[in-house]
Order: sequence, then structure tokens, then C-alpha cells
Amino acid sequence: MRHRAWGLGLGAIVMLGARLPAQAGLFTVDRYFDIERVSSPRISPDGNHIVFSRAHVDQMKDAWVGMLWEMEADGTRQRELVKGGNPHWSPDGTRIAYMAEADGKPQIWVRYMDAEGAVVQVTRGTASPTAFEWAPDSKSIAFTMPVSDTGGWAIGMPHPPAGAKWTPAPRVVTRLEYRADREGFLDDDWNQLFVVSAEGGVPRQVTHGAFNIGSREDGIPGDIGLEWLPDGKTILVDGNDAPGAELQFNISNIYAVDIATGVMRRLTPDNGFWHTPVVSPDGKWVAFTGFAKTSASYHTSDIYLMHPDGSVLRLLSAGLDRDPESVTWADNETLLFDAEDHGTVNTWTASLTAKGPSIKAASNGVHVVALGSFSVKSGVGVATRAAPQQPAEVVKFSLKKPYDLQPLTHVNDAVLAGLRFGELEEIRYQTGGVTKVQGWVVKPPGFDPSKKYPLIMEIHGGPWAMYNVAFNPSYQNFAAAGFLVVYVNPRGSTGYGTEFGNAIDKAYPSVDYDDLMAGVDDVISRGWVDTTRMFVGGCSGGGVLSSWTIGHTNRFAAAAVRCPVTDWISFAGQTDVPLFGGDMFTRPFWEDPAPWLKQSPIMYVGNIKTPTLIMTGDLDLRTPIPQSEELYAALKLRGVPTTLLRFAGEFHGTSSKPSNWIRTQLYMMSWYNKYGPPH
Repeated sequence: MRHRAWGLGLGAIVMLGARLPAQAGLFTVDRYFDIERVSSPRISPDGNHIVFSRAHVDQMKDAWVGMLWEMEADGTRQRELVKGGNPHWSPDGTRIAYMAEADGKPQIWVRYMDAEGAVVQVTRGTASPTAFEWAPDSKSIAFTMPVSDTGGWAIGMPHPPAGAKWTPAPRVVTRLEYRADREGFLDDDWNQLFVVSAEGGVPRQVTHGAFNIGSREDGIPGDIGLEWLPDGKTILVDGNDAPGAELQFNISNIYAVDIATGVMRRLTPDNGFWHTPVVSPDGKWVAFTGFAKTSASYHTSDIYLMHPDGSVLRLLSAGLDRDPESVTWADNETLLFDAEDHGTVNTWTASLTAKGPSIKAASNGVHVVALGSFSVKSGVGVATRAAPQQPAEVVKFSLKKPYDLQPLTHVNDAVLAGLRFGELEEIRYQTGGVTKVQGWVVKPPGFDPSKKYPLIMEIHGGPWAMYNVAFNPSYQNFAAAGFLVVYVNPRGSTGYGTEFGNAIDKAYPSVDYDDLMAGVDDVISRGWVDTTRMFVGGCSGGGVLSSWTIGHTNRFAAAAVRCPVTDWISFAGQTDVPLFGGDMFTRPFWEDPAPWLKQSPIMYVGNIKTPTLIMTGDLDLRTPIPQSEELYAALKLRGVPTTLLRFAGEFHGTSSKPSNWIRTQLYMMSWYNKYGPPH
């Protein structure tokens, strides 16, 4: 959640064991195996070299495999370096640190960037680092790692006889957040700060205590802010050391940690969701993002500044009303970041000394730009850029011309050459006579406006998320099979400001449903749609809204409800983010269950007539499969055509494994074609 016309019959799905023949010129499902993912570009401190991640599908292991590649700053001499991900250049530019597996556990490794290319495993043990950062002198690395809680429950259990095989002891659960999607059960531990020599050795634990280093959105482990001050004596981190932190929803502060003594000093004065500190090159300023504590379900973040001692707190991004991400320093007076805005993502600059507006757009265009890193010395940065018919590739830009994104990689050009893709057309319409909503239609290749096509409406998750214009293999595959694909950003989406995003505060679903139906109406009005063959689907928050939709209208011929929340009360005890559900309502369900029931799609199952395919991963801990089972059982009892698919080995979503991405596509289209009237 918060946190995103395959005409085969169901019986034909068993043929997936063999490679499907590609239909000439179209993006058929088997093309998915050939696409590579490019991410995490990092430019060397001197601006001469770039390291980036490149992942491909290993069909034998049914998994994505990530490799690190290097190239010159002009894009030449691209070569594979080592298996791993998340590269960080040392400040002196001689090495990179990265994450790679050792004995089945992700660990920190260092590779020398000379001709020899020697590698050193820096961390070892049964636990894995959760974040890391080079020291300013390039001699050591700070990292965070879980440390076991020494407490336990001793009951005086007798020892088993030699050779006996007793039943394992029960898992003792004492914390509210004791599991996390894609991780499983969490051990009783605390994420602490360590420092280790860049040459390896025994790490030294810096912080101690019953608290976690690292901000925790919705209460579960996530990204961790970790930044050295230039003197090498202090490290800035985010987190929450307050007693009872597990019951505080989206509270995080910035702390300064003395690495010699481990003493932590809180720098942010008021409670809020403050995170991701980044220090200016001269060490005079700390930039960080977040917002003050609020009862609203959603609020855009801002960029703030302060001195390293916490003084002179200053709001820098007043009036932006967008969520800044990947904030980094371009020089001592300029910050770079990227931000969602109306379905695109571009880079922006924030000036500390501007006499006029401090925030200005840097790049522009109908694309999604993800900022990688910036070389202060050379004035050059790197990012990835994705467009409607182009998967992400590495680009570079200069601070003087940040709008000039120069492509450096062409990883997928050969795969996509000769393929005909669906054209992406933007739509804008009003709902309720006042609210303007943005969306898009992906048209089948060779689209003929005089013909009528079956329509698929896909609904995004979140609910606080934003559909964007980046290449979407799922939608291009739908279009290749002859479907119109409609996707919109209803109220509650990000990228349109706090008021728009918070329109569903304590009322989810509500007006977002109205916006979705108005989007379907808008496309129908263009004369392209066969209204007898309209379908609706979505995962996570999209599963909430697709199950809500079929309980409030019978206009769709079939639905594919994926990884939904159907019952907010039972969800509160089943999910890995129990505080998330509580934040959706004014009072807990034991005090006032009526709103919880009113917003639960399961309460409208008596209205459903739409044949419904339900799909959820059997390991899902975010919207666990009992949520799907409740809907499935209710539909079966009512005699509504339905099928439940439990996807093996999948956590939240149904497509992390390449073969399951294909299954998801084929099952959905097979279901739609089964229940849509014949052409």
C-alpha cells in the first residue's frame, strides 16, 4: 500500500512451461524476459566515472539478478564489474562499497577501482547491514545493523534427551510490529549504528539501547538516513528513541551521534516525520525532509535547513507543495532533488541564497527522472530517465544546464527495436464540477478511432501514490492484445499537493471512486469503447478500490481484484502495518466500529454481480491473503462467479518473480476474455 488481451483460456495457462512465441512487432508477454532494469547511477567524486546497477532475468532461477557496471562519464567503455547493488563511491574516488550476498546474507563489500579490481568483504556474520556510508577520509564505513535484544522469557524448560527431536519453541511476540512484508517475521532486535575499517575487521558498535536507528514509515523498517559530518567525528541519523516509539505513527527525528562516545543528541525540536539528513560540502548546513506531526492522513514533505548543532532551523521549500526525494547538494548554496508532479518526475533546484523564489524546476519533460548522485567537483550529475515507450536508462546533466539530459546507456534499445507500442494519450476531466483529474489512455498499436475496443481500468495502490508516464510493460502488453488501458490519478494521489492528496482523509474509499468512474465516462465519450467489454482491476490500494467499485456498480463485465483490503477491522490485526489502518479513522474500531465497516468493501458484497478473479501472494504480510479469502467466500456463498489464485512465493503483489508477472498478465486477460461478450 503506501508506501505503486491475451486471448488464452484458463486451460491454456499450463503451457507456460515452454517459451511462448513472440508475435511479430508486438510486446507479448515473453518479451518481458528480455527487458533489463537500469538503476542507481553513481558518479565518481572527480566526475570521470559512473557506476550503475543493471538487472536481468535469470529464467532458470526465475529471479532478477543485479550486476554493477562501470562506464566513463561520456558513456563509453561500458563493462560489467561485479554482482551486487547499491554502490557508493569512496570520497577519494579509489573504491566503491556495495551490497552483495555472502553465505546467503547481504553484506558490505568494497571493490578497488584500479586495473586489478580486488574486492574485500567488509562485514560478516548472521545479521545484514541495513544502510552504510563512507567516512570523509575513506578509511572506514559507518553502517546500521540489527542487534538482538538480550531479553527473553525463561520458563525453566528441561533439556531434551540426547538425539531427541522436540517441537520448536513458540515464537514469543511482544512488539506491535513483529513482521514485515518481503522480510517475514522480525527478530526482537534493535537497529544500531556501527563503524568498521574499509579493509574489513571487527566492527565497533557505536549506539546502544532499546530504540531503532532509521525512520520507520508506517512502523516497519525502511530507508535509513545516515550522513557523516566532514570532521569525521559525528554522524547524523534519523529515527525515534522515544519510549513507546512502536505506538507512534510516522514520528522520526534527526540526531547527531558522537562516534567516540555513542552519545546521541536530538536536533529537530518538534515531533514530526523528519528524515534523510544530507550535509553541505563545507559542513555548515544540514538539509532534511519531512513535515510536522499532523492528524491528517497525508501531507506533502518539505525541505528544511539547520546548522549541524540544530540551530537556525529554516524552511527552504515553502510553496512547493510536492514531495521532494533524493535530496543532494550540488554546491554549498544549491540543493538538487526530484519530485512528482502531474504524472511526471523531474529534477528541481533549491537555492539557499536566491533573492527570488528559492525553488526552481531544473529538468522538464514528459518523463520520470530519478536522481542518482552529483559530483560537486565537476558540476555534473547522473540520473535515470524513463519515458512512455522507453524503460529507464542512465542520463547525465550539468548544474549549468540541468534540463539537458544526455543519454549514456541504451541497454534495451535492441530488445525494443522493431516493436510497435501503444500510444499514450493524456486525458483531463472534471468531477463534481470542480475537481480536475488527470489520467492516460494506452491505445492498441494501430489504433483506429472509428472502432470500439475493450477497456481495462487499472487502479493504483497507496492510496498515496501517483501513476506516471514511465514505460509500463503490463499496460503495453494489454494494449498489444487489443485493449484500451485507462489509468488515472484520483483524489488521494500524490503529485498534486496536500489538499488533493488529503481529499480522502478519514474517507477511503470515497471521492476517489467518483473520480475513477468519471475517467471511464470521459474515455467512453470519445467513442472508442465497447461498453459491453469493460474490466477493472488493481493491486493493494487498487485492490481496495476495485473491490469497492464492483460493490457500487455493475458496469464492468469482469474484475481482477489483486492483494486487496476488504475488511478494515480484521486487517488491523492481520497486517504488518497495524498503525496504518488506525490512521485512516478518527477513533479505534472498539470505540466506533461504524466508520470501519462503512469503508470496508466486504460490506457491499451483497451488491456484487461482477465475475471476480481474486489474486494474492501466499506470503503477503501487507494485505494478507485472509482479506482475499473473506471476499472469495462471500462471493461463493452468493453464487457470483469467482476464482481465488494464491501466488506461490509472493509477498505483497503477484509479480516479483518473472514467471509470476507473466501469470498475472495471462490470468487477468483470460478472465476478461471469458466473461466479456464475444467480439
